Amino acid sequence: VLGKICNRDFIKDPGLDRTILGDGLATFVAAMIGGPANTTYGENTGVVGLTRVGSVYVTGGAAVIAVILAFLKPVKDLISAIPLPVMGGISIILFGFIAANGLRVLNEAHVDFSKTRNVIICAVMLILGLGGAAFRITELTVISGMALAAVAGVILNLILPDEKEVEVDKIKKS
Repeated sequence: VLGKICNRDFIKDPGLDRTILGDGLATFVAAMIGGPANTTYGENTGVVGLTRVGSVYVTGGAAVIAVILAFLKPVKDLISAIPLPVMGGISIILFGFIAANGLRVLNEAHVDFSKTRNVIICAVMLILGLGGAAFRITELTVISGMALAAVAGVILNLILPDEKEVEVDKIKKS
């Protein structure tokens, strides 16, 4: 989706392998200094789509500013004072933007939504991804959100049969 918004193929440049390597190295460094693991969030897709600013330099600059502002208590207090309904509204816009652009990608890929199989896969993935569903594997292992939606989509794609053409008898008017 981000590639469509920015009109770039991120799978080829910088490459999926380099992106995953970067995430892995960032998580390694974070672990070495006692920090949390690196997590790539889809919210950034919504922000880039809404602002139409996809520059790496702008994103890096915003990250540096966010880190600096995190150490300033008045800024923290100001952000904490934002009412929850306002934050909820922003979240609705961001996640809705991501979902709408995902549907745009499916449409441009010519996914046939007249087939029940495709509708079921899309519907299950949307609800699991956006609805807050979680699947507990063990006490400490939970799959939720987009990860759960992706796993469910792959499984459904493998197990749901392709639809066969149904012949409908033509009724002749007499």
